[in-house]
Amino acid sequence: MFSRDRWQEIFQTISKNKLRTFLTGFAVALGIFIFVVLVGFGNGLKNTFQEFFLDDATNTLFLFAGKTTKPYKGFKSNRFIQWENNDLEDIKKNFPMFVQYITPRITRGAFVKYKNESNNYTTRAVAPGHQFVEKTIMMKGRYLNEYDIEKRTKNVVIGRLVAKDLFKGEDPIGKYIDMGDIAWKVVGVFQDDGGDNEERYIYLSYTTRQLIEKNNDKLGQIIVAFKPELGHQGGLAFERSLSKFLKDKKNIAPDDQGGIFIRNVADQLKQNQQFATVLQYIFGTIAIGTLVFGMIGVGTIMLFVVKERTKELGIRKALGATPKSVINMVLQEAVFITTIAGYIGMFLGIGVLSGIKDSLDEYFIKNPYIGMGTAIFATILLILFGALAGFIPARRAARIKPIEALRDE
Repeated sequence: MFSRDRWQEIFQTISKNKLRTFLTGFAVALGIFIFVVLVGFGNGLKNTFQEFFLDDATNTLFLFAGKTTKPYKGFKSNRFIQWENNDLEDIKKNFPMFVQYITPRITRGAFVKYKNESNNYTTRAVAPGHQFVEKTIMMKGRYLNEYDIEKRTKNVVIGRLVAKDLFKGEDPIGKYIDMGDIAWKVVGVFQDDGGDNEERYIYLSYTTRQLIEKNNDKLGQIIVAFKPELGHQGGLAFERSLSKFLKDKKNIAPDDQGGIFIRNVADQLKQNQQFATVLQYIFGTIAIGTLVFGMIGVGTIMLFVVKERTKELGIRKALGATPKSVINMVLQEAVFITTIAGYIGMFLGIGVLSGIKDSLDEYFIKNPYIGMGTAIFATILLILFGALAGFIPARRAARIKPIEALRDE
């Protein structure tokens, strides 16, 4: 039941004890503020891992050729392994039930000119499947297709920032750029959520690159995407089978770790997600610890407050106040102070997270946030604890006989 006199009395008590009220409210607000910020940072860290590793397709295996470290089948150690076109065909032929698409990648640097504009860019000679590996988004025109591979066309697909640098707002589709003293026709412009670096690439057919480089059949990397329905465990099994097959083909010892290396994006993603989750739990544990310390602080302050008011409570009882009314008065004051302070701390924490946005990207914390439900739950929990912290000493004080309370020092 609402009691105007009770509220007037509470406000009078607060105004007469500003320092005590401030310390109680500060402990509550600080506890909630730190909790909100730490949980937000944990979520921001997880956002960073997800964005970094989900920019590309996750059902992919990156095949790197290296140098053998052991002799095998008459071959000496320190032998360089080279991927070739027939490796692509053999993988497709021997693993048709596993492979969704496959693409090589030959990376080169190039000086590129268009009219009076020029710059250095990285080129990637690839097959059409590379579009799905990088989750390339076409803005204009088209991506490379099988016709480009078969006919070894001099068509290129350029990144958004390449188009911006060279064409200065002019539509690049159908225009020709000079790259390595060869005229290349721009057939598409792409964008990539991976950031600026990803949008400064130029893609061309890998068969065209091989033709330019003395008509060889050498490849840089091979990227294989396995069918998503295989799942994580199926992807690991495919990786083991593919590794064994390639080592047999290239005459590499089964236990040689240097001949070829396979990077399983799905496995790496899972490991990094687990790592990010552990870090998030650490942030959460620290946040909960902060909340607990806030509760202890509130409890300590409320214990001191009630102890300080023991004589006052004795006078109230001597004047006819019931133990229940004494407890309710202390409880109502505690709940009021912790509620106001708790929500101030909560909104300040949410405001700080909203203001941070991308400013902590370099520290791997991107768009930190906290669910409103989590923030409100933590605030209510601290408010309830504040009420409990006020109730226990108030109940004890209410049981003291008035004459004993008046004697209290």
